[in-house]
Parts: sequence; structure tokens; C-alpha cells
Amino acid sequence: MEGTIGLEDGRTVGFATFGRPNGTPVIWCHGGPGSRLDPIHRDAEAARAGFLLVGVDRPGYGLSTPLPGRTIADWVADAVAVADELDVDKFIAVGESTGGAYALALAALVPDRSLGVVACCSLTDMRYEAARAMMSRPHCHEVWDAPNRQSAEVAAIEAHGVGGSKMTGDGLREALAPSDVVLFQDPVWAEQARAAFPAMFAQGLVGYTDDRLADGGGWDSFDVTAITCPVTVLHGERDRMCDVVNAHHTAELIPTSHLVLYEELGHFSIEAKLIPTISELLES
Repeated sequence: MEGTIGLEDGRTVGFATFGRPNGTPVIWCHGGPGSRLDPIHRDAEAARAGFLLVGVDRPGYGLSTPLPGRTIADWVADAVAVADELDVDKFIAVGESTGGAYALALAALVPDRSLGVVACCSLTDMRYEAARAMMSRPHCHEVWDAPNRQSAEVAAIEAHGVGGSKMTGDGLREALAPSDVVLFQDPVWAEQARAAFPAMFAQGLVGYTDDRLADGGGWDSFDVTAITCPVTVLHGERDRMCDVVNAHHTAELIPTSHLVLYEELGHFSIEAKLIPTISELLES
């Protein structure tokens, strides 16, 4: 199922659902770049496990109207609007990579509706210099350091290529862990990735630019220590895109968190552990 909803401020938000239609709801906060279609790889597995995965386009991605100057906390109202549209009351929040902060913001700002959070291969608060220093210069620092939004978007396009052209083939391979390389060679996974790829760049690099501008100053728009639900910080120790130092710091920041590391997994291959991790979170 795919759809859009209109918000009171005139913007549109795109969403898509996967898994079991009447299953336990999971709000899926996609990576950057990413889209509402990011959960496509876990569709059949989620159906078997009894989860309804709800992917939501952040502003500037897929079908969602851009929102220049947005903060991480600003997105929470968009996710809640989608949840209300689908008659979802309580939910688990999953955030991948850039999306981890958005999942945590949901739990911090809508505690009465949050059953738990899984922050997977996620960036931490970028005020933590040890983690900030490990992030890619072209993909992150040059966007963060740009003098204005227009220049930041130019830097983002240079890093990713027009339409994400540098995110395929040799342009991405050097950033992959060995387990990620194996995953990319799986024909089923690769076909699903190709199907979801266009939505990431449907509006160019606008969404990605605003993601980086939102997280560049750190988690100052929400209080991560206010989270009261269970949080699993899930990470692969071979992650070359978002070093495991990020996971250690996030786990230190959140009183309700549990750190789970997999020695041989990387930035993409860690996703295979998501559905079992959600199940374990609910049972804890």
C-alpha cells in the first residue's frame, strides 16, 4: 500500500506499508538518502513475524514536500499524522542510519504512543566530536560546512552524483564491509533495491541536504534523555559508513538503551537483524 496525506500547512507526506496489514505497527524512519520504500527488503519477513512496517518519506524525499530549515523534531508531527491516518495508536519506531535520530525523537516527543525504538547503524548526536570526525568529508562535512542551503545542496550533489549516480557500482564499493558486498550480490535484494532507488532521488538531493543540515548541529531539537521506552542500539562492527563509535555514544546517552553489536556485519547487512531485534524488544 502506498499513499499520501495532506497536512494543515499545505505540505504532502508520502508513505508506504509492508508486512502484515493488521500486524504490530512499526514506524520506519529511512536512511539518508532513502524513502518510504526502504522497508521493502523486510516485507515478507515482517509479514511472517506479525509486523506492519510503515515507511514515511521525510520532507524532500519521495512524495513528501520539502521543508527548508526543518529540525529533527519537526518531522515527528509528519509521522504522527501518518499514524493517525492509518488508525495506528501505539507503535515501535525503527531508524536506519540518518533515520535513527528521527526514531529517537518520536520516542522522546510522543512517549505515550511509543512502545520501543531500534536505532540501527545510526548516526549519534553530532556534537560528539569523536563520531563527527569519523563521518565522510564529501557526504557530511562539506554539506555541514557549506555557507548556505544552496551551497549545501551543491555539495550533496557532488558527493552522490546527479540522481544518485555515484551510489552504484565502484562509487559505493569502497564504503562497503565484506558482508555488505555479499548482500549486494544477492539477486533478490538487488532487484528490490533497484525498485526503491528512484524514490530516494525523486526530488534530487533536497531531502538529503536538509537531513544533513538538521543533524549537523547535533540533537538540540529533542531531549534523548527523556525517552522512557526500551531502546535497542543495533550496529555492525564492520560498518564503514557510520563507525561503531556512534552506537557506543548513543547507548551511553539513553538510560533505557541496550547495545547490540554484530562483529562481522556492516552498514547494510545489519538490517537482516532488524526484525528479530524488534521481536526481542517487544518481549523484553
